[in-house]
Amino acid sequence: MLTALFYAMPSEIESLIHGAQPTETVAGVHFYRLRHDLIACCGGVGKVNAAMAAALLIQRYHPDLVINAGVAGCFEEVPIGTLVLTEDFVQHDVDTTGVGDPIGLVSTVNMVSFPTADFHRAKAAMDKIGYAYRTGRVATGDWFALPGERVDFIRETFAPLLCEMEGGAVAQVCHRWGVPMMALKSVSDCLVVKQDYYFNFPTAMAQLNQAVMAFVDALQEG
Repeated sequence: MLTALFYAMPSEIESLIHGAQPTETVAGVHFYRLRHDLIACCGGVGKVNAAMAAALLIQRYHPDLVINAGVAGCFEEVPIGTLVLTEDFVQHDVDTTGVGDPIGLVSTVNMVSFPTADFHRAKAAMDKIGYAYRTGRVATGDWFALPGERVDFIRETFAPLLCEMEGGAVAQVCHRWGVPMMALKSVSDCLVVKQDYYFNFPTAMAQLNQAVMAFVDALQEG
């Protein structure tokens, strides 16, 4: 079984590659062979970058499973570094309600929610490795979320736990290619704390990649 890890930023993948050079770089997308059954991809920030990188990843490596990992903002006040196993993705910046569609409907596939694959198996793997975690929906869009009216709209409309910029696009590409996708995120900022808002990337990353690797191993053993 070949598993592919999908990240957006070099700073998210760095603790896995330890400064190693990519196995190959295609159209600016870096791919790393971590071991014979595991590759990693650094696709770039935003939905277009994520979609292009996900398509290249699937075309070139034919993974059996894609796992999207990275940091995200949270719609609840939780400790930074809280791990979240994703149940499904929505795209909060897709709006064709002007022609009668539901908010968030992605045309062509005609879906609002993109569920992650085999959630019970993913949850069992997380239970096995012993990391504390939450589960929930992730809202994706081309916007770095900050507390305010837009955050309130997303929370009230889609009821997500997290907000980030890539996972929904990866989920859409994986759906169209028929490739199972799971996702494990770490909370980097709390979007409901308007007065003392802060983004803490180091704390968010402190245990994420250790958890990701343990998660991969548990899935492959199970």
